[in-house]
Amino acid sequence: MKYPFEKKSDWVFELPRRGPMQVPLRLYTTEGMLKQLEEDQSIDQLMNVASLPGLFRYALGMPDMHQGFGFPIGAVAAFDTDSGLISPGGVGFDINCGVRLLRTGIPRKALEDRLDELGKVLFSLIPSGVGSTGHRSFTKTEMKKILNEGAAWTIREGYGTEADRAAMESHGHLDKADADLVSEKAVERGRDELGTLGAGNHFLEIDYIETVYDQDCAKAFGLAENEIVVWIHTGSRGLGHQVATDYINFFKNKMDQYRIPLYNHELAALPYRTDEGRRYFAAMAAAANYAWTNRQIITHQVRTAFEKVCPDLMAGRSVSLVYDVAHNIAKEELHEGKRLLVHRKGGTRAFPPGHPELEGIYAQYGQPVLLPGDMRRGSYILVGTEASMEETFGSTAHGAGRRLSRNEAVRRYEFEDVRHEMEQHRIKLFAADKKVAREEAPGAYKDVEEVLGPIVHASIARPVARSRPLVVIKG
Repeated sequence: MKYPFEKKSDWVFELPRRGPMQVPLRLYTTEGMLKQLEEDQSIDQLMNVASLPGLFRYALGMPDMHQGFGFPIGAVAAFDTDSGLISPGGVGFDINCGVRLLRTGIPRKALEDRLDELGKVLFSLIPSGVGSTGHRSFTKTEMKKILNEGAAWTIREGYGTEADRAAMESHGHLDKADADLVSEKAVERGRDELGTLGAGNHFLEIDYIETVYDQDCAKAFGLAENEIVVWIHTGSRGLGHQVATDYINFFKNKMDQYRIPLYNHELAALPYRTDEGRRYFAAMAAAANYAWTNRQIITHQVRTAFEKVCPDLMAGRSVSLVYDVAHNIAKEELHEGKRLLVHRKGGTRAFPPGHPELEGIYAQYGQPVLLPGDMRRGSYILVGTEASMEETFGSTAHGAGRRLSRNEAVRRYEFEDVRHEMEQHRIKLFAADKKVAREEAPGAYKDVEEVLGPIVHASIARPVARSRPLVVIKG
């Protein structure tokens, strides 16, 4: 191997401190995936993260880790809130990119002859693709409320219910948000993008539950085999990207002042307790609130589509939120009696039963963990465990993770190849951009089963059910 990793188990590999590293690396992976990681820059990027001051215990890589900007994607790093840093690159450009799962209670067979119509209606109601805009533009006054209040504003305006808020991580709101610390350019970029998917790996899927592994937990979450569910994956769109850009540039110009080394352009970081660090945190929180609002408005459009296409099937049923999890976020949390600022970039929170931040059925069964695979092989619903709290700061993977770069995927796959593969598996594909569909070809991603292995064997999340796609909408 290129790096002298120590094999702690079949699923855990550690790289001891070397050079400027302040803490070791710990990867949850397999020997095969570790060899793949050595082919890109992700391990080097995580070593740079481990060299930042104030890190606690480890710099962690999840099974879906791959090269990103600044931090690798699929990385978790926890900084001491008094002596540690905050890094816009440790959150990412798509602040609070996240996933939510909706249940319908509709049997798969009952919907099969309407899938094409439903896909077309969803594709019309929920704009997707680079630069896509929503069905209305929000005023600056509305934007300020959205950025400060998040899901609470959305629901007050009639886009959902209090039951939706109860099923969102942090109830869809970070209370330290400050809209005044979001640039005018970011606000302008966000005014007409609410209710849109965007491009990249964002998607909307109609799936069915193929397998249930934990009957009690699945029943509590309202999931049953062969019933229809909907996955939504998107984030803060251009607004979040602009916030990240603004603060990366701002931080870079301040790092010499605080004598913090800049290992690469996107790894800008400053002490969390400084005025600059607090300003970024408040702007990031505002962008996170915007992302929860975006996913909630999309949820409203999904409900509209189901009522339009199959009102008879919806009689006595509702499209209900199972849970909404955030990726690409930094949050203050208590771990091992220490107050830490946990950066999850392409990581999912995985809190166990009984955690004080969980309520209702989640307090009883654990926080749902939503693990999307590629658009052909399906996705997993899991729950958090005590082991995740003990080992990974209550974190696990956020998806299958890329195996090929976007450029390499475009080089290897033509759009007709992707469409044919989907048709062979009886999956209807709606794509706003053929090039993006090629970037998102199933073969561009790791097999979700391989990613699941270290998660389950290391017990940092526990499977509840698996779903398979019937309709996929891509940017």
